[in-house]
This record gives sequence, C-alpha cells and structure tokens, in this order.
Amino acid sequence: MSASHSGRTLAGRTALVTGAASGIGRAVASRLAADGADVLLLDHDERGVKETADQVGGEYLVVDLSDAAHIDSLELGSRGIDVLVNNAGIQHVAPVEEFDAERFALIHRVMLQAPFLLARAVLPGMYAAGWGRIVNVSSVHGHRASAFKSAYVSAKHGLEGLSKVIALEGAEKGVTSNTICPGYVRTPLVEGQIDDQARSHGIAEDQVLEHVLLARTPVKRLVEANEVAGLVAFLCGPGTQSINGSSYLMDGGWAAA
Repeated sequence: MSASHSGRTLAGRTALVTGAASGIGRAVASRLAADGADVLLLDHDERGVKETADQVGGEYLVVDLSDAAHIDSLELGSRGIDVLVNNAGIQHVAPVEEFDAERFALIHRVMLQAPFLLARAVLPGMYAAGWGRIVNVSSVHGHRASAFKSAYVSAKHGLEGLSKVIALEGAEKGVTSNTICPGYVRTPLVEGQIDDQARSHGIAEDQVLEHVLLARTPVKRLVEANEVAGLVAFLCGPGTQSINGSSYLMDGGWAAA
C-alpha cells in the first residue's frame, strides 16, 4: 500500500519538533510519527522530552534554545531534516516599564532567534532535496496584542515576518513556510492558570474560561493540542505545495471580533 493510501503521508521524512516535552509539541510529535515521519525532538526538559520520544518511537536532544552556540553545535544540517516545526515558547507578564530586559531578550532568543537558527541550519538540506516544510507555531498574538505581554507579542509578530521571508526564499526550491496561530490551548501550563484563577477569584473553572481567558473569544472553549497537531500534519502533507507564506488562525474567532 502506498504512503498516501495507508495514511503514512510522511513515510521516509524526518521531522524536527521543538518544545516537544509536553503540550502542543508532544501532540505534534505524536501526529507526525503516526503519519510515518522519523521524529527528532528538542526540549530543555530532559525527562519530558525522553517520555515523548519513548511514546512516539523517536530520538531526542536536550537543548537550550536560548543558546545560539548550543544550537549550532548540534549540526542539524547533517541530519536530513525534511520538516521543521518551531513550537517552543515561554511567557512572562509585566508592564513595559517593569519588564526585565534580560527576560525580554530571553523570550526573543527562544521564540524568534532559535527558529531563525534552526531554519538556517536545515534549509540547505531541504533545498538540495527539492522539498521541505517549515511550520511555525505562532499565536493569535502574532496578529493581536495583549497588555503586559510585550516580549511574547513582539516575538510572535517577528515570527510571522520571518516565516513569510522564508516562504518567499524557498518558493522555487520546493520549500514552504507557514504559521499556525492558536488562541489559548489546553496544555498543562494553561490548565494551571485556570486552577489559579479560579481560586484567586473564587469562581468556577468554567467561569474562568468564559470571563477571563476567553473573554475576547467568541467560541468559549480551549483549543486542543491535537487540533493544532492536525493542522501541522495537513500543512506537511500532500497537495500543499501552493500553501506558502500563510498564517492560519485557530483562535475561536478572537481576531475576527
């Protein structure tokens, strides 16, 4: 049975996923492995990324994505990467006048510089093969701003721009670059925020979702990690050669409101 008929649309491909220890990254790694890809998983959380690798039958590397020299030392260009999913991210919330400058720089190193360095490392191999897929997990904050998230919002806006530049440069070489922009996704980090908010406000968890986290979102539900993974898989699958330089909102209508 051919790969396209068996559902193993990425058989023979190698996919690199960052932030793969949990949440969206773990879901993406699982989906791409199920679609036949050999997966290489990167995260700073050794226990979590090892668990993901064991679960999906992949390889893992413990990596500090804020360290450019560490990324370069991995020599990822020699690994024949066909699919790059830039997913890793961190958050810090503070007013601009109180935002720690090093924390701001750290968020940009992890969420903007690292995707650039990883793309720079793997693009020559993709160009040589005449095929490649880069999917950047951005955010609705790549299109909209929220107060107190200057580093996160600016990094995501930058990632949108970087993705479009790569799309233009790779267009004639068989490489596409797109972003996925979810709203709040049901991950351990977000679920912890729900618990904290419920206790702090003395309200039920479903009220936290509707009136706090999803206040600007018409669809009053969290995005599930496997929904994001499904869109990643689609963008890496057959029939997507002309889907390039696009930004896919998965935000429950937040940006439309």
